[in-house]
Amino acid sequence: MQITRFGHSAVLVDVAGKRILIDPGAFSDGDVFELEGLDAIVVTHQHVDHVDPDRIGSLQSRNPDAECLTDPETAALMNGFRPHTAGDITEIGLVTITGVGTMHAEILPTLPRIANTGVMIHATDEPTFFHPGDSYTHAPDRVDVLAAPLSAPWAKVSETVDFVRRIAPRTVFPIHDAGIAPVAYGIYWGHVSNNSGVDDARQVGPREAATLT
Repeated sequence: MQITRFGHSAVLVDVAGKRILIDPGAFSDGDVFELEGLDAIVVTHQHVDHVDPDRIGSLQSRNPDAECLTDPETAALMNGFRPHTAGDITEIGLVTITGVGTMHAEILPTLPRIANTGVMIHATDEPTFFHPGDSYTHAPDRVDVLAAPLSAPWAKVSETVDFVRRIAPRTVFPIHDAGIAPVAYGIYWGHVSNNSGVDDARQVGPREAATLT
């Protein structure tokens, strides 16, 4: 399994001969919208930092055969996407994509909550990867590689650390980090890497594209 970050929450997973892109949002590196040869495009929820409404159509046009999955609320708003929610399983070749969760984390009690469906990606004899979207609620079993949201209006660092500790992955790397100034980045990631109990905590800085195996 090869995982490449394209900034903020955008992650490309290459596994078992398939290419799955998650959350190409407005805060992502522009290169993500030039990708071709995708087998699936997955959007966890409708916020613009997870799906850029102005550019998602061109990405779909570049990848006309890609399976496009998102939560039911977002699917109702976007052409070409079909609903994908907790427990739903989509098989693409030897790869299984499983929906995890139904709701976005609370930002404020006065703001209506929206749908959010994270994704587990697995293939036989490959690691299991989990991208939660914007939620710390669910901690699935047997996660090998975790994309951990590092900073958000709905999160605080103690919750981030607790989330990673509950999942206890073999490898963790940060996502959802475009709002952290570079001078402060080490503070956020330092708390996670030093207190999560994960030996392989890999810092991949904001707006960087990097590869993990």
